[in-house]
Amino acid sequence: MYKNFFKRLLDILLSVILLVILFPLFIIIGLVIKLSSSGKVIFIHKRYGLNGKIIYLYKFRTMYENAKYLERKFTKEEKMEYKKNFKLIDDFRVIKFGKFLRRHCLDELPQLVNILKGDMSFIGPRPVIYKELLKYKKNKNLFLSIRPGLTGLWQVNKEKIKSYNKRIKTEIYYVKNYNFLLDTKIFFKTFVHVFKGNDY
Repeated sequence: MYKNFFKRLLDILLSVILLVILFPLFIIIGLVIKLSSSGKVIFIHKRYGLNGKIIYLYKFRTMYENAKYLERKFTKEEKMEYKKNFKLIDDFRVIKFGKFLRRHCLDELPQLVNILKGDMSFIGPRPVIYKELLKYKKNKNLFLSIRPGLTGLWQVNKEKIKSYNKRIKTEIYYVKNYNFLLDTKIFFKTFVHVFKGNDY
């Protein structure tokens, strides 16, 4: 019952409540981004959602507007790191305010709109790009069988999960075993990470 109805109902109620409460914070973050660097406030990225449906993820922009072209300046080591993990630990493309947003996960707040739309859930496996999806191999359809999440089991255990293969195993474990109790634990653990300022 939880998986088929109440999880979605909770997503709708919580996203509406948080969007109303956090609206002033959205305005403040948007103004700081606009004043500190040129470019759009909201970054939109193509990902894969429930049943392989293409979704467009909303985030506060944390990188310079020409970040894609700055990839050409990656060192050999940075290219290897990016190819392996699809991100850099110390990314020079990130603006100063963007580092603060990422550290406290505030750049993810616009995904409350994705949740309200039904593209995402509060808790679930993180939505991925196509190259990442290929790494799931035989587990790809299972991975895509539920809505991706704003936070999830992998995110709140990120400091323990160093390789992408372990991340995949964690995400698949969640898909196979999620329930109300597990989601509740992840939800509250997420707030601990956010307030501590962990980059998860």
